[in-house]
Amino acid sequence: MMIRIRSRDGLERVSIDNPRATVAALKSGIESQLRVPLQAQILSTNQNLLLAKSQTDLTRFTDMIDPNTALAALNIGHGSIVYLAYEGERTVAGPAFHPSGSFGKKMTMDDLIAKQMRITHQENPHCELVSFDRDAANAFQQYVNESLAFAVKRGGFMYGTVSEEGKVEVNFIYEPPQQGTEENLILLRDPDEEKLVEAIALGLGMRKVGFIFTQTVSQDKKDYTMSNSEVLQAVELQAEGDLKEWVTAVVKLEVSEDGSAAVHFEAFQMSDMCVRLFKEGWFERDLKEEIDPKLSRMTKDVVVGGKDTKDVDNDFFMVVVKIADHQGPLSSTFPIENRIISVTMRALKNHLDRAKNLPFVKRISDFHLLLLLARFLDVNSDVPALAGCVQTQSIVPEGYQILIESLAAAS
Repeated sequence: MMIRIRSRDGLERVSIDNPRATVAALKSGIESQLRVPLQAQILSTNQNLLLAKSQTDLTRFTDMIDPNTALAALNIGHGSIVYLAYEGERTVAGPAFHPSGSFGKKMTMDDLIAKQMRITHQENPHCELVSFDRDAANAFQQYVNESLAFAVKRGGFMYGTVSEEGKVEVNFIYEPPQQGTEENLILLRDPDEEKLVEAIALGLGMRKVGFIFTQTVSQDKKDYTMSNSEVLQAVELQAEGDLKEWVTAVVKLEVSEDGSAAVHFEAFQMSDMCVRLFKEGWFERDLKEEIDPKLSRMTKDVVVGGKDTKDVDNDFFMVVVKIADHQGPLSSTFPIENRIISVTMRALKNHLDRAKNLPFVKRISDFHLLLLLARFLDVNSDVPALAGCVQTQSIVPEGYQILIESLAAAS
């Protein structure tokens, strides 16, 4: 059977002949095939092993400490991922070198550039932690789960704040016009609508901090974390966002062998090298069907593990980010833009009626409601001003209240 090993060097594979093998056999295979000494290996089925920063942290991962434990007892089988941490360096076999002429092989300028473009796994993200507002995250996943049944892809831009320590807080998700299929997500972006979103974010003291998208249920059994088209879309948006703490979140439905399913969030940053390669035009954008989706194709050779190649495992480009949750300052009960059912003024009236016992500013403290109102306000002055009232939870000027109530009454 083949076991996938993810370490600081990326994703590699180890073959084991005996399907009833133990942890000891897997460690021997890692030593012989990946050149990591037996005594230096720490293995776990928990991906957080790769986030451990000290020897004390490493000692907490004990699920594979007994060498006599059968892999099957740990639910490790063909295609499973095992996480590997080790100290020291390893020797990776490089490509064979065939000299040509007296001074060796002649190299073109492209060859020289490729030799300098070495793809390695980035150890640490620039984002220390990403925390999701519970209501905003739930509103996104609930729609994908209950209305779309994870049959087609869905995406959105995450807005919030970034602390000096690199912690990202996501407080609302804007879902642009889009077309999702089983394999692709096409964002039909509306510049005018995005200006309104940015004006609201400005008034709320927030900014665009990342991209969130869903994978379809058909992708659950695929042997990749993100496909090449997903990596390409994620790095393009991260490069556009121009924020070193930018986060990409993946939401998926994981179906277990007994048929039960659970919605699962994962968060990543595209590595610095990934962003650089994208900005310099190294990514092949015309993805042919014959290209393995777990590989990203470059337009020129790069060096991975000492070998020249145009195909790079997507895992080399992804840096895991820790996830938390919090209760943010906004509600997420108002109908959300650009979904199957259009948002109408009747929704505004119903929302205000339901919350009539609350202070007026509390009744409008919802990004999706503010986006509807923004279409009737001046984007440069009124929109940030109204959002500013929400941010400070201060009294909404009477003129805005009258306008909002009249819009609701006209439905």
